[in-house]
Amino acid sequence: MKKLFFLLPALMLAVITGYSKPPADSIKNLYLQNRYPLSSKPYMELPLGAIKPRGWLLNQLKTMKTGMAGQLDKLYPAVLGKRNGWLGGDGDVWERGPYWLDGLVPLAYILDDHELKEKAQTWIEWSLTHQMNDGYFGPIPPEKEPAPEPGLQRNRARDWWPKMVMLKVLQQYYNATHDKRVIDLMLKYAHYQLKTLPVTPLGYYSWWGAQRAGDNLLVVHWLYNLTGEKFLLDLANIIHKQSYDWTASFLYSDLLQSEYKFHGVNLAQGIKEPVIYYQQDHDQKYVDAVKKAFQNIRDFQGQAQGMYGADELTRGNDPVQGSELCSATELMYSLENMMAITADVSMMDHLEKIAYNALPTQIDDEYMNRQYYQQANQVMITRHNRNFVTAYDGTDQCFGLLTGYPCCTTNMHQGWPKFVQSLWFATEDNGLAALVFGASEVNAKVGDGTEIKFIEETSYPFNDEINFIYKAKKQVLFPLHLRIPSWCNQAIITINGEKWTESKGGQIIKINRKWKDGDKVSLTLPMQVTTSRWFNNSVAVDRGPLVYALKVEEDWKNVNGTDRYGSYKEVRPLSPWNFGLAQSSLKNIESGFQVSMKKNIGDQPWNLSNAPIEIKTKGKLIPEWKLYNETAGPLPYSNIEYLKNEPEIEITLIPYGCTTLRISQFPVVE
Repeated sequence: MKKLFFLLPALMLAVITGYSKPPADSIKNLYLQNRYPLSSKPYMELPLGAIKPRGWLLNQLKTMKTGMAGQLDKLYPAVLGKRNGWLGGDGDVWERGPYWLDGLVPLAYILDDHELKEKAQTWIEWSLTHQMNDGYFGPIPPEKEPAPEPGLQRNRARDWWPKMVMLKVLQQYYNATHDKRVIDLMLKYAHYQLKTLPVTPLGYYSWWGAQRAGDNLLVVHWLYNLTGEKFLLDLANIIHKQSYDWTASFLYSDLLQSEYKFHGVNLAQGIKEPVIYYQQDHDQKYVDAVKKAFQNIRDFQGQAQGMYGADELTRGNDPVQGSELCSATELMYSLENMMAITADVSMMDHLEKIAYNALPTQIDDEYMNRQYYQQANQVMITRHNRNFVTAYDGTDQCFGLLTGYPCCTTNMHQGWPKFVQSLWFATEDNGLAALVFGASEVNAKVGDGTEIKFIEETSYPFNDEINFIYKAKKQVLFPLHLRIPSWCNQAIITINGEKWTESKGGQIIKINRKWKDGDKVSLTLPMQVTTSRWFNNSVAVDRGPLVYALKVEEDWKNVNGTDRYGSYKEVRPLSPWNFGLAQSSLKNIESGFQVSMKKNIGDQPWNLSNAPIEIKTKGKLIPEWKLYNETAGPLPYSNIEYLKNEPEIEITLIPYGCTTLRISQFPVVE
């Protein structure tokens, strides 16, 4: 069964009750909605801190605090110490300081952690109190470019790109605190951009500014919605025109079908720009361009875990091509923004695919080491120069603080906190929406402005049942929007123990009712084993939002590095990895794949020993499939017939995110 998770049917909204939505102009939204002439958004972000994770997701954020996210200034003082240009120093002036804050700020306010807030506030205060008279903010530009210094990015202080990241930081800080100084700074900076961009455009200092202009654009729109300042729409038009033309590249060219055409992180960030601008221009071509882009990515660059091969440039969909950690967190952020604008279920599905597969495997359990590149088929993690188009002395795959390139050291922290922030949204009909799922609770205003709480109890993505428990002192009439994932054939919804409806996947259901304290909605999303075809006709195994990969026993080794990459960890296999899936199992999936689940899911499920689910199936060893250049050799094309007489062997698959070494795109053996 071929399963396309990159491009799924357009959203269908199903209104099951007799509720009729009043005209849009009669609804006063409780949260920040797009201001005319921007098109109305179906889903609006809640204040930072309104959504709290529970269960293993809460533990993940707590581990971030005790790990690299909370300690990075101590672990990486050369860049994030007092010399940093974003603290007024003469050191690093570019993206790494703002990158760290882009994850630290939401982490601090979601956890309501005083220590983390204070750490972030030092940086925020410097920006707020050191803006220049002409509106420029950020590192103080020197009279002449400073001399190079190993490990630091001291030049291009005026570059537009790092400012875009810091604008995102300040936006999140405002959403948590309503510190009006943020608005003052942003308005002054917007006037500065309006005056300066015609002379020094976004791509003047580096190509990153033009490639990643969507980040600038979304903050300008947000600022317009808050202030109503009309000049911001003029600025938005300038930013769009100076942006790399993602719309034309996606819609009218075959660049995504070719190799070496896009930088992987630029693509992850740039893919949202057409949809962001669509709010202002309203031309359907912008949405169509992005949908076509996702289809082309899936067909020509895609990998089973939701990402694509780009090490660092896009160059096809072989499962041993690297995929950068920055690409994963940035594509998540793009999807989080786009799905709120389009209400497209396929984007919500895709967000979960990355968050629950690609993200956890690329960072260790203690949140102290990360990989620069991951592979969908990854069988050896050693310091070795593999066939990556951009390599860093063979450290690219090793788990470390500075292995590969240190952009991911600072940029990885936005992944989990922003995902938590996207578990719940306010709706344009003054209700609440659960668009992606995870154990959490949300405090929000609904209906006539009444403050309520929902507690989401679930072991998702491992379990198929999600319970939403309503808590409030008074009864309130409002809609609850629930996404039914496209992979779900038939969802079941009960209210207070009574069956309410069944629903096909690929749509959003609205439950309109007068809610009373203790009401419980149970959403069951039956998860069936399915398969999809990829590079060289290989097969990936899915169940619900999770991809499953071969369980390979691991041997971890600490290496005391002495060069600029520091110490790191290598991982070698202790069990065979060169298995193909048996065609006999694929012919009858129901009997060919046996699923077993642990009763209790621990606080740290994302590793080999704690994997909550196992799938037993049949495979065959492929003797000719061997290591090449310390990676899995060329993937045999399926179907393989010459091993017909070889015995089938029982193999174990576990969730991709629980693996370090793995095969997730299998050859098929007759």
